[in-house]
Amino acid sequence: MNGVLGWDIGGVNTKVAHVADAQVLAARVAPYELQRDPAALAPLLGHLARDLGAGPAVAHAVTMTAELSQLFRTKREGVAFVLDAVAAAFPDACVRVWGVDARWRTPAQARREPLAVAAANWAATAHVVGRICSDCLLVDVGSTTTDVIPIRGGSPVARGQTDVERLREGELVYTGALRTPVEAIAPTVPVRGRPTGVSAEGFALAGDVHVWRGELAPADYSVPTPDGRPTTKEFAGERLARVVCADREMLDETDIGVIADALWDAQVTRIGAGLERVRARQPALARVVVTGLGEFLAAAAARRIGLHVTHLSDTLGPAARHAPAAAVALLFPA
Repeated sequence: MNGVLGWDIGGVNTKVAHVADAQVLAARVAPYELQRDPAALAPLLGHLARDLGAGPAVAHAVTMTAELSQLFRTKREGVAFVLDAVAAAFPDACVRVWGVDARWRTPAQARREPLAVAAANWAATAHVVGRICSDCLLVDVGSTTTDVIPIRGGSPVARGQTDVERLREGELVYTGALRTPVEAIAPTVPVRGRPTGVSAEGFALAGDVHVWRGELAPADYSVPTPDGRPTTKEFAGERLARVVCADREMLDETDIGVIADALWDAQVTRIGAGLERVRARQPALARVVVTGLGEFLAAAAARRIGLHVTHLSDTLGPAARHAPAAAVALLFPA
């Protein structure tokens, strides 16, 4: 069974899903910082394809966000690099690239229109969600960012297309479940009942908050920790203590819990604000489909403002954490 491999190639994670007969057979994510080892991308793609048991006749559906990596001076350069890696990994395969306009392009066409395929992964997820819930808001909280996409009549009706436009329209919120530095989440946190400034030293990430609270497992913390120590709750607590320039001899479990809860609340509030802003343009939409590594943040934000919640994982299963990769494979033309 060959089917389609769907790829969502990012700057810090590469995701793949194997689809055959409209069913997701398997999905994987490989933490990989493109900027640190660019030459490793093509071998990684080949390894992941073999890991999913895909045969040589498999087709490849590609979407990407890696073009935003600081490795590249322009998005055009980044798109070309990703397509070069795909061609090197699968030289004889059928490859198509998803565009933000819901059109498939050959690699040659994608090279000529890089902005049409750059960061188009959200549009793939939205089109698949539209098949499940024709009128809703999609909220996908990944490791780094949050997509807030209105869907009407089964199709996305987002105002923004590029990342710049989506940031302007509130459809892209730069907060995520893993990589967001704590100082980008909140300027202060409570310490023993008093608001206390947060250091801007990169001491802790959102992943520390959610591991401490138990909403992510240590194994989910797939990016390097700020101090290089393990991703366990114990060390997450040490990193959270440092955000107020303290340590675990100065702050106990209750203190750390209060800090973590405040940061969780700040993320939920910010995602909720983006959700309300987008919904103000589509007030009839009362259901939110949540997905991604941080779907628990999306669900909390939606419920806080009185919206109904559906989990994409109820339909896609574990592959919902890698929704764009599964989506491009499911959308691939037969």
